[in-house]
Amino acid sequence: MDSMLSAAASSAHPVPVPAASQVRRAVIASVIGNGLEWFDFLIYGYFAKTISHVFFPVGNAFLSTVLTLATFAIGFIVRPVGGIVLGAYADRVGRRRTLSLLILLMAASTLLMGLTPGYGSIGIAAPLLVLLSRVLQGLSVGGEFATAAAMLSEYAPRGKKMFYGSFQMTSQAFALLLSSACGYLLTTHLDRASLEAWGWRVPFLLGALIGPIGFYIRHKVAESPEFVEMRERLGHAPQQSMRQFLRERSDACLCAMGVIIVGAATNYLWHSFLPLYVERQLHLPLKNALFGTAVSGLISIVAYPLAGKLADRVGAWRVFFPVVVIWAVIAYPLFAWVVAQPTAERLFTAQMIATLVLSIMSGPHPGMLTQLFPTATRSTGVALSYNVAVTLFGGLAPLTVTTLISFTGSNLVPAYYLIFAAIVSLLLVGLSRSGRRLLRDPDAVPHD
Repeated sequence: MDSMLSAAASSAHPVPVPAASQVRRAVIASVIGNGLEWFDFLIYGYFAKTISHVFFPVGNAFLSTVLTLATFAIGFIVRPVGGIVLGAYADRVGRRRTLSLLILLMAASTLLMGLTPGYGSIGIAAPLLVLLSRVLQGLSVGGEFATAAAMLSEYAPRGKKMFYGSFQMTSQAFALLLSSACGYLLTTHLDRASLEAWGWRVPFLLGALIGPIGFYIRHKVAESPEFVEMRERLGHAPQQSMRQFLRERSDACLCAMGVIIVGAATNYLWHSFLPLYVERQLHLPLKNALFGTAVSGLISIVAYPLAGKLADRVGAWRVFFPVVVIWAVIAYPLFAWVVAQPTAERLFTAQMIATLVLSIMSGPHPGMLTQLFPTATRSTGVALSYNVAVTLFGGLAPLTVTTLISFTGSNLVPAYYLIFAAIVSLLLVGLSRSGRRLLRDPDAVPHD
């Protein structure tokens, strides 16, 4: 009965079909902030060792690194808070206004990171300012992925939701390529003293320049047609308490977290944490990891949209399970092969295999998440689910894995971590009502 009423209401207020130029502008507006987010996070991970010397000179290399990674993790810890607040804001006032606000917050946090003097200049104020930068970024990023994914999905034609959503992942791949290439050039052309003195700051300052450009593009884009239709149909902004949302959408949230967990763990271990792992555990030059990461970014730019097309054709939920199972099976032998004889060639081969699996697995993720929630609570639902999953299994992964390696002495901890993440993902998606429903009917969507 509810679906019949919803269908009747939708026919009374049909979703307007946007012009091709509006769609292109919406895609660019949606992905540019996500690219800046990932550029900043990846650069921080690549230069974690250098940043630890600049801001956390405690006289103990391990403790200094842990403090740096803990600060990295704090940006993730506050993300669910930002996701709840800004996701609800996007569901009330619209995607366009929220995206414009988010790009300014991200640019400000990136600029603060690039301009903060070192510990030797201003003492304890230096790590505190870095902490502030990470908190501001975490809050803004909390709403970024969800709002941008909602915008892409709501602009996408029927039957192309996964393909359009995959551009969100493509922006991450472009940021991966750009950040790793930037890191590779700096580490190969600057000595250690220059890198610590000023070299590591260059990527952050360049990233901050994207802010004003992104704001201009986002400010000019039209509001999502599905959001406009929903507002006209309801006659007012959506009003739903968090208690009501959790009561009605908790199953969808658990399913969404299951979708993200394995991809987040893989992404952050193979891209953000890998350079530190390569230097400290494998004792290979940083440039080896950065070169492979740059190539991974280049491949992913093409692979993510192809994965989105595949998901639209055969059903994203039918692709999800076999790919995650395959990844759980090969994660250990892949790491063991590299650890047994750490060489640049083996590392590069493993990076390429991980990149292909991750692309197929994660390309459809934005479309899959937005499919779980109705328009009225889409940004809230995606933001809450995405940020909790990424915080626990992505942002905390470098700190968790580094600590476990220190306690166990095993360089294979990352493989065990990925297997655990894959099992949790399979259980959450497979046992949820939402996951089983979408496995049976890949086109099913909830109604407002």
